[in-house]
Amino acid sequence: MGDDYFEWTERLFDPGQLFAKPEALEGVRVVEAAHIIMGPVNADYLGEFGAEVVKVELPGSGDNMRYVIPDGRPWKNGNPAFFNVNHSKYHVGLDLHRPEGQALFRRLVARSDVLVENLVPGTLEEWGIGYRALSELNPRLVYVADSGFGQWGPFSVGRASYDGVAQVASGLAAVSGFPGRPPLKIGVWIGDYFGAILAAVAVLAALEHRERTGKGQYVDFAQSEGLIRTMDWTWLYRDQAGRDRERSGNRDQAIAPSDIVACRDGMIAIAAGADDEFRGLAVAMGRAEVADDPRWKTLDARLRPEANAELCRLVAAWAASRTVAELEALAARHGFAAAPVLDAATIHADPHFRHRRAVFPVDDGVYGPLADAGPAPKLSATPGRHKWTARPVGFHNDYVLTRLLGLSREEIRQLEAQGVVGKWADRPGAKPPDGWAGEGAVFS
Repeated sequence: MGDDYFEWTERLFDPGQLFAKPEALEGVRVVEAAHIIMGPVNADYLGEFGAEVVKVELPGSGDNMRYVIPDGRPWKNGNPAFFNVNHSKYHVGLDLHRPEGQALFRRLVARSDVLVENLVPGTLEEWGIGYRALSELNPRLVYVADSGFGQWGPFSVGRASYDGVAQVASGLAAVSGFPGRPPLKIGVWIGDYFGAILAAVAVLAALEHRERTGKGQYVDFAQSEGLIRTMDWTWLYRDQAGRDRERSGNRDQAIAPSDIVACRDGMIAIAAGADDEFRGLAVAMGRAEVADDPRWKTLDARLRPEANAELCRLVAAWAASRTVAELEALAARHGFAAAPVLDAATIHADPHFRHRRAVFPVDDGVYGPLADAGPAPKLSATPGRHKWTARPVGFHNDYVLTRLLGLSREEIRQLEAQGVVGKWADRPGAKPPDGWAGEGAVFS
């Protein structure tokens, strides 16, 4: 495989042509009646590939996620954690507690393809706008209910969930951390983000089924069950071997050696699972005889706990006197895997991730230039993209109420007077940046 392959793929996926290409989900309308993280990310992933996402929020305060601010410090009256889960959405302030708001919601769903909600199970049903009522109104509707433990079952009623709760309830925390120490919560909201991926996949499957049959369906997704699905061989190991997976820190229980070790100038992950990779590592260490040692000659031998621990100590001692760059070069030369532990600052500025739009720059019409994590899958013909970041509460009221629902200006004024629809409250998280000059103006 020559360099021409890499030149061809770069032309095929050319980031400079991203906005000139069509979107895979163009024409699909998603209504989002969700808050905090998993439900909004579910809709966000669909929006990345062209779905028109209408986010319904309570007038004034909006989604509670607007106030879950890292370090408690707003940025231009906004919240980076909220921005990351609400790209390219149309924000409408609509009170679903009110009969008038529920009537407008029904009209909106009747004109839509997908509804994503993550309220306490049964809430929309209680308000008369759950799946049973909405599917009669729109039989083609794909209705996605995201929750911690599902819409039915012993844990479903009255049981709240957060990402940390899901990590514990799924068994993920029990296998995370170091031997002899307490279980460890993974440092990001993996239950929310990975759960949202699975729920988005379910939407695509349901849309394909609708394409063949003309009928929508109800999708029940439980955050805890999404994490159970991530845990590779854990469940068959328990089922067949009758043993629980143990915590192993930074080491992989199926690859040896595999560890994160300290170099002279940083930390690096080193792994060599296949025997030829291990031989390359042994040569790089100047210890070729290690690859023929009966304790380590095969992967099965290397995975035995005592042999693995001793081998990892040898690798760590060798790495300690070298730099990250030296080890990366040796890995490339001798065929084992190695990569430095990168921090956010490094990845944010890295030309590779920038070029591939893993770090996705947007010149936003309200907040100015910013860069966030971009769509991960790269589609050659219909690539994903971010068009704008999150907006203040009710920012797109006029678009949604006039263009999508056909309301007159007088009808909108009456609904505003009644408090059924509305825009942002005067508080950071809900309102535009100070000095913002109006829709379409770039804040500076």
